[in-house]
Amino acid sequence: MNFIFSEFKLKSIMLSSLVCMTLFVQGCASLDKPTNADSSALSHLVIAEPLPINFKSEVAIARLSEVINRVKITDEQKAQLHYDRGVLYDSVGLRSLARLDFSHALKLQPSLFDAHNFLGIHFTQMKEFSQAYEEFDSVIELAPEHEYARLNRGIALYYGDRPALAAQDFKDFHHKQSDDPYRLLWLYLAEYKIDTVLAKQNLKERAELVDDLTWAKQVIHLYLGNIEQAQFISDLTKNVKSNKELTDRLCEAYFYLGKYNQSLGRLSAAANFFKLSLSTNVYEFVEHRYARLELDLMRTKKVNM
Repeated sequence: MNFIFSEFKLKSIMLSSLVCMTLFVQGCASLDKPTNADSSALSHLVIAEPLPINFKSEVAIARLSEVINRVKITDEQKAQLHYDRGVLYDSVGLRSLARLDFSHALKLQPSLFDAHNFLGIHFTQMKEFSQAYEEFDSVIELAPEHEYARLNRGIALYYGDRPALAAQDFKDFHHKQSDDPYRLLWLYLAEYKIDTVLAKQNLKERAELVDDLTWAKQVIHLYLGNIEQAQFISDLTKNVKSNKELTDRLCEAYFYLGKYNQSLGRLSAAANFFKLSLSTNVYEFVEHRYARLELDLMRTKKVNM
């Protein structure tokens, strides 16, 4: 799910990926003791080859760098160019360089709310939640109708262990497009931390507005217990018309499978699903961004136990 910027060149599944699949299955079987149905599902996992860096993005970064360094322009124009280059750095996974550009853009033009939004996302990924809240608050102050700031602040609040506040932001975000399954899923994740029974009731009621033809409706069915994990995994390639669509879907699906297994206490399986989401290299998707944070938080919790 990408709410910011997205263009990817996808490749087909490699035969050699079967080796990784086998290791994944063995790890889950030994550590989490899944059911027979889950074991069968894991043996049919689809593994995508990681995406290469987009050549067009590399060229665009080089051109922007040349303009920034050599052309005489106003501070406002330079701020926009730093922001644009930051977006490109972010899209190829160069987070630190992106963060530097967003910060530089804001020094030149403090009212550039999209730069505040990106910095808030990066602070969330770094577990710097207080700074993230400040950045998203700035976005909402500068551009009250910027609805994705609500989503991103909600995610920061969710990972910052403030589920009630997160749920309110997700409700506002969901209200803008109530048939969007992703908005519904994030709202459910926050409400699940507050009251698991009520969260499922709300999910069931709100899911009626989501089109059955939308593939992410299957995630909702999985969370509601309407389908087994094995069926969910076996259906991942259904109606996929391109390699791009497949890799995007796998990035999302494996993240939500990670959250699903996490809720059931299958932590090793959850960690492996988060790793599979990361392996797609779909850097700009929300699911990819926070799969790494999920792993970091799981490691921290394990150390502190």
